[in-house]
Amino acid sequence: MLHLDWIDYTVIGAYFLCTALIGAWVARARTTSEDLFLAGRSLGPISVGFSLYAANVSSDTLVGLPGAAYRTGISVANYEWMAGVVLIFACFFVLPVVMRARVTTIPELMERRFDTRLRLYLSGVTLFLSIVLGTAGSLYAGALVIRVFIPGLGLWEMCAAIAAFTAIYTAAGGLRAVVYTDVMQAVVLIAGSIALTVLVFGKFNYSWADVTRRVAADKLHLLQPIGGPGVPWLGTFIGLPIAGFYYWTMDQYVVQRILGARDLKTAGRASVIAGGLKLLNLFFMVLPGAMAAALIPHLANSDSVYPQMVARFTPPGLTGLIVAGLIAALMSSVSATLNSAATLVTIDFVQPRRPAMTQNQVVWLGRALTFGFAALAALWAPLILDFKGLFAYLQQMFAFIASPLVAVFLKGLWDRHLGGTAALRGLICGHAFSLVIFLLEVFGIFHLHFTITAGIVLFATWAMTEGWKRWLGEGDRPSEDDARLSLIARKGLQHVPIDVVAASGAIILAIIALLVIFD
Repeated sequence: MLHLDWIDYTVIGAYFLCTALIGAWVARARTTSEDLFLAGRSLGPISVGFSLYAANVSSDTLVGLPGAAYRTGISVANYEWMAGVVLIFACFFVLPVVMRARVTTIPELMERRFDTRLRLYLSGVTLFLSIVLGTAGSLYAGALVIRVFIPGLGLWEMCAAIAAFTAIYTAAGGLRAVVYTDVMQAVVLIAGSIALTVLVFGKFNYSWADVTRRVAADKLHLLQPIGGPGVPWLGTFIGLPIAGFYYWTMDQYVVQRILGARDLKTAGRASVIAGGLKLLNLFFMVLPGAMAAALIPHLANSDSVYPQMVARFTPPGLTGLIVAGLIAALMSSVSATLNSAATLVTIDFVQPRRPAMTQNQVVWLGRALTFGFAALAALWAPLILDFKGLFAYLQQMFAFIASPLVAVFLKGLWDRHLGGTAALRGLICGHAFSLVIFLLEVFGIFHLHFTITAGIVLFATWAMTEGWKRWLGEGDRPSEDDARLSLIARKGLQHVPIDVVAASGAIILAIIALLVIFD
C-alpha cells in the first residue's frame, strides 16, 4: 500500500484549486446555449488539440495501456498511432463537411443527410456508450486506482465525490470550462508520464540495449501475428481504423471539441496537434509497461502495474503530481461525456419538441442534465465490480456497436443515391448481424480477435445497406435537387490549410518510422 507524503497532498490540493478557479473564471460571463455546448465556437487550435488528447487519455487509459503492454507487449500502441491516421483522414474528408454544416451534434448531421430517425438512433447509441461505458467506466477505474494511493476511501463515496466535483465545473462553465481545464490536465498528464518513463528507463541504466536484453523480444514489436496475445497485424489495419473513426469523428464527447473550433483551419490544426500528441503515448505510457515486465514480474493483475511503478519508483512530490495526473485524466473524460450527453439530450430530443424554449431555459436544462447524468453514472459505476468478465465483453462491444454506424455514416457521405429508409434498415441489420456474431463468440462457437470481427461487421453492413438501397429503388432515393445532398456537395467545400497538409505528412512519416523501428 502506498502512503502519500504531505507534499503529495499539497500538489493534489493545488491541482483541484486551479481546476475550481478555472471553472469559476469561465462561468462568470453570461452563458448562452452555444457557449455551454460549443464554447461559442471560439476555441483555438491549441485549446482544442490538447483537449482532444486529454479527453482521450482517461484514467482507464493510463492504467490500461501499461497493463496491456505488461501482459502482451507494445502492440497496444497501435491504437495510439492509428488515431493519428484517422485524425488526418478526418481533416481531409470529414471536417470540411462537418464544419460547413455548423451543426451542434453529429446526430444532427445525420438528420440533415437522411432524416430524424437516423438522428435519434445515433443519439440513443451515443448516450448509452457515453454514460454506461464512458462515464461510469472512467469513474470505476479512477476510483479503484485512487483508493490504492489514498486508502480508506469507499468505492461508492469516491465515485460520487469525483462525479459531483466534475459535474459542478462542467455545468457552470460548459464546454469552455471543459476545454480550458483539459489544457492544464493534458500538461499534467504528459509531465507525469514523462517523469515516470525517465525513472523506469533509469532502472535499465538508460540503455536501450539493456531493455532489449531483459525484456522478452516478442513484447517489443508493434505488429503481432494473428492468433498471438497482442493486437494482430490484420486487426490493426482493418478493425482499429473503424473503432478510431467512430471515436474521433462520430463520438459526440470527442467531436464536440472540434465543433467548438472557430473554423475549418482551426479544427484541422487541432486535429494534427492531437494526432501528434497520441504518438507520444508509445514512449510515455506503453513502453514503461513493457519494461516493467522485467522489473516487477509475476503481478497477479497486469492492470496494477501503473500504480505499482508509481509506488516503487517515484519520490514524494512527483507521486502527488502523478496522482493528480490520474485524477486529471479521470475528470477530463467524465467532464467530456457529461457535457456531450447533456448536449445530445437537449439538442436532439428536447429542443425539436419544444422549439419555443428560451436561451436561459436551454442553459439550465443542460446544467440539470449534467448533474442527472453524473448521478446516474456514479450509481452505476460501482456495480461494474459485479460484472467482472462481462464488463470485458462490454468493452469489446464498442467495436461491435461502432462498425455499423461507421459503415452507414461513410456511405452517406460518399453515396448520393442512399436514402434515409435504406440507411436505417441497413444500420438495424448491421447491428443485428453484429449481435449474432457477439453471441456466437460469447458461447465459444465463433472466435476472432474483435478488431478483425469489426471489419467483417462493417463490410457486412455496407453490403446490406447497398442491398436495401437497390431493393427500395427510386422511392427512397434523394432527387438531385434534394436539400439533403447539398450537405455533401463538393462545390463550395473549403480545404485545410497548407500547414495542416505539411504536419499531416510529418505525422505519417513518423508513424512509418515507428513501424520500421519496432518491427
